[in-house]
Amino acid sequence: MGTASTDSTVTKTIWQYSMPLPEETMVFLRGIAADCCKVKNYVYGKYSGVKNLNNLTPVYNILNEMRHCGLREQLNLPAVYYELAIADAVTNIKCNWGTVKNRVGECITANENLSDGDKIYLRTVLKMNGVYAAILNRREYEMPRNAAGLDIDVKRLNNLLCRLTRRYLTQPKTESTAIFRVSPNGYSYKDGVMRIVCRVPRKRISIPLRDNRTFDRQIQIQIRQNDVALAVPVEAKVKQHPDYTNTIYIHIGNKDMFTLSNEHLYGVSLEELTNPETERLSKKNRERRKMYTAHEQSAEDGDARKAANIEANNLGKLKYDRQKEREKVRTTTFINSEINRMIRSEKPARIVIAKQVTKNKTKIYNKSTNRKLARSFNSYIRERLAYKCKVHSIELVEISSKHTGNICSICGAEGKRQGKEFVCESCGLKTTIALNSARNTEQRYLMRSVD
Repeated sequence: MGTASTDSTVTKTIWQYSMPLPEETMVFLRGIAADCCKVKNYVYGKYSGVKNLNNLTPVYNILNEMRHCGLREQLNLPAVYYELAIADAVTNIKCNWGTVKNRVGECITANENLSDGDKIYLRTVLKMNGVYAAILNRREYEMPRNAAGLDIDVKRLNNLLCRLTRRYLTQPKTESTAIFRVSPNGYSYKDGVMRIVCRVPRKRISIPLRDNRTFDRQIQIQIRQNDVALAVPVEAKVKQHPDYTNTIYIHIGNKDMFTLSNEHLYGVSLEELTNPETERLSKKNRERRKMYTAHEQSAEDGDARKAANIEANNLGKLKYDRQKEREKVRTTTFINSEINRMIRSEKPARIVIAKQVTKNKTKIYNKSTNRKLARSFNSYIRERLAYKCKVHSIELVEISSKHTGNICSICGAEGKRQGKEFVCESCGLKTTIALNSARNTEQRYLMRSVD
């Protein structure tokens, strides 16, 4: 299905930075973040199980329960931080359930022992939280209308649903103690200084800012080494381009970011940015693993001096994290600039791409390939492309990726992949895998439009 932006605005995140802060302020901020982390983990432990599946919406029900559980008083955490931490945790639980349902749905689709009626019943249940929750908690429920009259073994199917849910349901957990959110009534501004609520009533902590921008919405505070970064969601106007009239068909790849069916390339040699960093991190992590092992061995041998020396000089992560973040920013900047360049050059009214292909779970990949897949920016590219399509009023269409990679775009016969090349022995076509996939995407979309 395609998505075209019909709203006049779109939400984007802008960043604001503080001046270097005194250690006393940093200690306070780290304490708030640590307590918000505790609140989230408490909510995860209490509400992420099957008993509360049908109680996650609306979030106000959980907020009311949490207001009277005594945790806020125990932590001495102001409500402007406490309640947003609860809301974030509930949102994450809902996302976790969405992931569980998707994985259960995949198992249902792949199960050859299930009849069409069985699959209709199970898929219907997954869409109805009340019925799904009743089955998981072994309670009575009303048979869904879509499933009424089907010739199915309901008990067997319910047991299967419970087993699959137990297999994939996990309790979320966070160890992030460097981020928290604050609501608008939790901060104010005065003379270029942001003043946020303190643990002491009627007192506020001052955070001098590098600019004079002010806001009136929820803000996420990201704690850094000696300052903070503020992530602020703002509404940006959607741009209208009367001269954007083209339809373009894109293959999203790892070597070259975008290959269009018209042979234009954008984000050329993306892998030259990502692969060296992947190998650098792999080598660095191997070295760090050796130092962790040496530290553990020294501690076991009672050599406290050596263990302390290793911990002080080899196990720190400041430099490691700084280099990793710098390379990530370099890559994401490249990705965004290439998406912008493509939109300016191609002037599309519609962009057609194939849906993302999940990793083949039956294939055994070597370590190098696994590392590259783990650090792939494919999802980020798709996310940013979707966002920029909204900003520029471009329709983004996703079609099935089935057979777009292994079928010849000229004659329709099955071809062979040889490295980065696609070869069709039937008609003699020799081209890149990416270009062949982009052209197959175009043909599949045009055929669907005709039908």
